[in-house]
Amino acid sequence: MHSIPTLNWDEALLRLALAAVLGGAIGIERELREREAGLRTHLLVSVGSALFTIVSAYGFHDFLTSGQGVIRADPTRIAAQIVTGIGFLGAGAIIRQGLTIRGLTTAATLWVVAAVGLAAGAGYYSGAVITTALVLFALYPLRIMAYRYIRRFRPEDGRLLVELPAGESPGNVIDEVERAGARLEAIEVSEEGDRRRLELDVTLPPGTQVPALVARIADVVQVTGVRWAE
Repeated sequence: MHSIPTLNWDEALLRLALAAVLGGAIGIERELREREAGLRTHLLVSVGSALFTIVSAYGFHDFLTSGQGVIRADPTRIAAQIVTGIGFLGAGAIIRQGLTIRGLTTAATLWVVAAVGLAAGAGYYSGAVITTALVLFALYPLRIMAYRYIRRFRPEDGRLLVELPAGESPGNVIDEVERAGARLEAIEVSEEGDRRRLELDVTLPPGTQVPALVARIADVVQVTGVRWAE
């Protein structure tokens, strides 16, 4: 019975504090980006996961050494429920706005933070620290690099704002947009005094530069102004 491991105050404090620091580091990034779950949520998830792990492994020491027959215990039983249980909290961070779904990355960070807390609570410090570093890299530097790389190969959506003299037909502008290879999604026409204003929602094919399209439209006869709005 004396071989059953215990955890002293110093070690428990180290594990819980490390879980708080690592979870908080990821939470700060989410907080700065004004996401649904920020610093406090990520910190609490990490600390809670660490405590569940510590309780699962060391919280029943007195019960196991009570001498009331042979008792077998699985130290991973409680901690294992964190993996599935955190899914309910992550689902609350996912928001659907029309056809757009937000919060998937935040839900994923909550799930990873739970794993970081579990690792810290189990004393696997290197795994917790390395995972936190990788998560922070994925959330900021990797996001920027991926955006700059991927945007070269995907269509770019935006709105082309064109001004014409009042009563002027938008046909020449539409023809020039199509000749440039852009796809016209929608068009709104409005009159403002002696001007006609066109708002064209267009999708540019990969490789098409916005300045080049704006320059082509500006050269169309009767166009008095043009600009691009994302």
